[in-house]
Amino acid sequence: MGNCRILHCGESRVNYNLCITKKVAGFTRRVAEKGDLIYFSIKIGKKTLCGARGILGDPTDYKPWKDSERYLQCFRVINMEYCEPFDVSILKEYSGPSWGGKYLQGSKAIKEEEAIKCLEIMFEKNKRNEPYIFEQDEEINDIAGDNNNNDDTLISGEEIIDDELDNFSEEDRLDIMGTFQTIRFKNETDPVRGLEPLVTEYFYKLFQHFSEEKTIMIADNRLFATVGLKNEKNENILGIKSIPDALLISYDKDSNNTPIRINLIEYECYGESKYRTSQKFNYLNGVIIPQLIRFASTFSIVTDNKIREKTIDDWIEKIMSYIDNDELLTKKVYRWMTDLYPDIKERQIDRFLEKELRNAFQSNIKIILIIDELTVEQKETIKNIINSFKLSNNNSFGKDNCIEFSSYVVRLEEKIGVFDKDAHFALSFQD
Repeated sequence: MGNCRILHCGESRVNYNLCITKKVAGFTRRVAEKGDLIYFSIKIGKKTLCGARGILGDPTDYKPWKDSERYLQCFRVINMEYCEPFDVSILKEYSGPSWGGKYLQGSKAIKEEEAIKCLEIMFEKNKRNEPYIFEQDEEINDIAGDNNNNDDTLISGEEIIDDELDNFSEEDRLDIMGTFQTIRFKNETDPVRGLEPLVTEYFYKLFQHFSEEKTIMIADNRLFATVGLKNEKNENILGIKSIPDALLISYDKDSNNTPIRINLIEYECYGESKYRTSQKFNYLNGVIIPQLIRFASTFSIVTDNKIREKTIDDWIEKIMSYIDNDELLTKKVYRWMTDLYPDIKERQIDRFLEKELRNAFQSNIKIILIIDELTVEQKETIKNIINSFKLSNNNSFGKDNCIEFSSYVVRLEEKIGVFDKDAHFALSFQD
């Protein structure tokens, strides 16, 4: 068992309800670890209430919240349990008026065994089988553990996350490891200072929510071409055919969609040559967005069914051939399939894998843009465009599936000085 923490969802009932119904936990700082016991809390009026707890499972890139950009760490939650909401201000007994800053701010690990035991007793005492869903206009009365106070130290989630609080303690101080300067990538493909080769080499160290055991990275950026269209002269029509830079096949048995997901990765880099605002604007709108749209349209219902199926058949054949030629990948896929189908025979692995890949192409595709610069507004615009492309299959809830989108801004940092190798933070600047 890991540490015990309280994850405070602030005043957002939507975020709290998503955490416990989707069984996922998001943290605004990199503080949590797999195996931690998490108590989920929310501020209702003057009270901070807990109604669920669970164990952190594997890291995930699944972020169902509208403000998903804020969450640096996300985990699947296993062994989720529920209770009648109780007032966590009972922890004042172990920390006094500063209990909010100590136990809620930043989801710090709770160190006092008495406080951990208190949460355990209150939760077990009020346990229930189904989650308690907080409605938007619901008023809360007669809460277990209610101390009948109007203590202003019961601060909201926004304040807990963003403010330093009056009750600042030495352990809240950021530990700085050194100073760095942000420099430009030379371009997208330069073998020494190019965005794509550097990210590919350090992919799993950079994006730790993608587990190497639960993914297959195919970084051959010429292998997967979409099916193009020809004119009456049997010539390829320009602007139709497209090729992603990499394909990432991910496995998540607890996914709300299919357990296999197809991630199309596109690397883009302004680099040293495109440094003016007008250059970046023209490149984003004239090259990047059209390229992403071509990826999305290829697998969407907007494309002719025969063309779409031909691309899917071709890609599945290449994926399975790639896996068959690598013994480690073959063993990895065997573990995935036996996890999904415990009674499966070894000779059935390929058939079941093909079925799961086809399901993924029909209902679980994500486009991932890895770029050196992107504003929040630009990301939202691209996300809305990509989400407008529907896939052919409905999800398990009977709703239309759309192609998903996520983006990651990667920067290259040059060391100025490192003076504390045990610290976790660094200061950098960009000219």
